[in-house]
Amino acid sequence: MAVEPLRVDNLFCERDERVLFEGLSFSVSAGDVVRIEGQNGSGKTTLLRMLTGLSNHYEGDIYWGDQLLSECADEYRQNLLYFGHQAGVKALLTPLENLHWYASMQPHINVDKLDWALQQVGLHGFEDVPCHTLSAGQNRRVSLARLYLSTAPVWILDEPFTAIDKQGVATLEALIADHAASGGMVILTTHHELAMAGTLRKINLDQLACAGGVV
Repeated sequence: MAVEPLRVDNLFCERDERVLFEGLSFSVSAGDVVRIEGQNGSGKTTLLRMLTGLSNHYEGDIYWGDQLLSECADEYRQNLLYFGHQAGVKALLTPLENLHWYASMQPHINVDKLDWALQQVGLHGFEDVPCHTLSAGQNRRVSLARLYLSTAPVWILDEPFTAIDKQGVATLEALIADHAASGGMVILTTHHELAMAGTLRKINLDQLACAGGVV
C-alpha cells in the first residue's frame, strides 16, 4: 500500500481565548504509528480533527504529500478512516446492517468478513440486535469493527481502545501494528499503555508547548 506523508507546518490553534498549540510542526510517514499525548484540554482531539480535514480553525499549513490538505480533500478522504468520539452508527439498524451500509460506500470491502469483524470486537451474538438497544460501549464497538474491514491507508483514531477488554486491546494493537507494517499510517490518542513500544512514536502536546512546537 502506498501512502503520502502527512506534514504539519507551523500550526497555531486558539480556543476560548487560550492557545492550545503554536509553532507545531511534525511529519508522519508510511509505516508510522504515532500517539498524540497531552493532558485533558491540550488539544489532542482538536488536532486529530484538523488532520482529518473536519476542522479548519487553525493557522499554518497541513500537507498530504506535496499538496495542501484543503486542495486535495476529496482524494484524501478516500484514503482515510477516522474513528472519532461519536459512534457513528444508525440506531435503527443492527450491527451487521450498519456494516453492510458502511461497505456499500467502500467497494473494496469484502462483505464476507462482516460477521468476522463483529466477532473481533466482541459482538458475537449481537449481530442482529438493533443498535438502539445496545449500550454506548457496544455501539462504539460496532464503529470499531470498521478497522477490521478497512482498506484505507491513513487511520486517525481518537481513543479507539475505549470499551474493549484486554484481549480486544491486544487484538487491536496487533491490527494497528500490521497495518503500519504493510505501509499504512496510524495517528491515535489513547489513555491505554500500549505494548507496541518498538514501533510507537509519541508526540506530546504539553512538551511541545514548552519546546517551541517542533518535532
